[in-house]
Amino acid sequence: MMGREDRLIYTKENNKSMSKQPQSDSAAEHASRVQFNLQMCDFIDRSPTPFHAVKNMAELLDQAKFIALQERDSWTLDAGGKYYVIRNQSSIIAWTQGQARVTEQGFHMLGAHTDSPCLKVKPNADIHQSNSWRLGVEVYGGALLNPWFDRDLSLAGRIHYQTEQGELNFSLIDFKCPIATIPSLAIHLDRDANQKRSINAQVHLPVLLACGDDNENNSLHRLLLTQLHDAGIDASKILDHELFFYDTQPSNTLGIHGDFIAASRLDNLLSCYVNLMAIIAASEEVEQQWSLLICSDHEEVGSNSAAGAAGPFLQQTLQRMLPDTEDFARAMSRSTLVSTDNAHALHPSHTDKMDPLHSPLINAGPVIKINANQRYASNSETQAIFRTLCDRCNIPVQNFVTRSDMGCGSTIGPITATEIGVKTLDVGIPTYGMHSIRELTGSHDPIRMKKVLTYFLCRH
Repeated sequence: MMGREDRLIYTKENNKSMSKQPQSDSAAEHASRVQFNLQMCDFIDRSPTPFHAVKNMAELLDQAKFIALQERDSWTLDAGGKYYVIRNQSSIIAWTQGQARVTEQGFHMLGAHTDSPCLKVKPNADIHQSNSWRLGVEVYGGALLNPWFDRDLSLAGRIHYQTEQGELNFSLIDFKCPIATIPSLAIHLDRDANQKRSINAQVHLPVLLACGDDNENNSLHRLLLTQLHDAGIDASKILDHELFFYDTQPSNTLGIHGDFIAASRLDNLLSCYVNLMAIIAASEEVEQQWSLLICSDHEEVGSNSAAGAAGPFLQQTLQRMLPDTEDFARAMSRSTLVSTDNAHALHPSHTDKMDPLHSPLINAGPVIKINANQRYASNSETQAIFRTLCDRCNIPVQNFVTRSDMGCGSTIGPITATEIGVKTLDVGIPTYGMHSIRELTGSHDPIRMKKVLTYFLCRH
């Protein structure tokens, strides 16, 4: 099996030989796009949970000379400074302090979310049955369940434990290698599976780890303690955990011309990475603007938490920058938020599922997401702003409106607009298979989105 570096080198060489370079794409642009996608895929592969995603984002911000702040401390913020703060190890806010007064300039904000639909391990997870050891799981978010079967799964998340000295501590954990699977039932035993297969989450989704006569001696807590000890961590007792299964198949560029990126958690780690690269690039400008990035947890389950977009994290952080009520209101009136979350692409096998006049295509540019019932927060003003930005960056832009006879998903955009009163736009990159264990997007669109969002953050 190829290691990460071997895979990235192979993918890069594969792209050189197979990718058809569009006439409008110069050699330098092509190389830049390939490199950006490789780095984005590496970030996604190293971020199997929101906790790992935020840790990796913090490391990239550290490299870009952003200063880490703690919520419990008193803050001293300097003009031209670059800062970030983390809540619950799963949500992060990064910002740059502009040279001008924020009441006269406002914030240029980007938003995304760190969580993805998946299978979360239950507290009392061990199931010993039929000579096997399985772990019970809950479905987190609106997961597409069928693709979870017959995958090579691993386990990652956050563990709280007690040390030998009786102290409470926590650690992030990632088994990385395949340790589990959910086997399908053979077609011989379910002849109707291809016509009307249904999944009972309680009965069919427990994840298989082992089998054998001694499986009764296996337990999740014992497994976690062993993992912590192997990492040199002084742990005597597992107190609790937030653990998630994930697919170990690495992200990759595919298609005869390298048109696609296949990965887990594209919704919405793609946006987290693109936005992060945009604010880091903007922070290097000489005349730095007031810019901000928030990546929140729990969007896939409604955002109602202390670390979610419906919680107070963003408002409390902004109020610490602007404690005066009038200054806060003036700054918000001049601010704009671009909420980025993946958009549905027109599926060639299911064209009837989209409005024919609002059907985004893969690799045809970022998508403005519009809904009359405020499931998206875009309005004519923010849409006009984004169209202008794309035009100035020579980037195509598309529209998405769901069919009038179908329901519509939502994003952190309307929630954040409601919480802090900022004018907001919802945009995304076209994607196939959203909420599957492995999603598919275009290889040209991520760097386009990064380019236009960097321009947005830098403009006066």
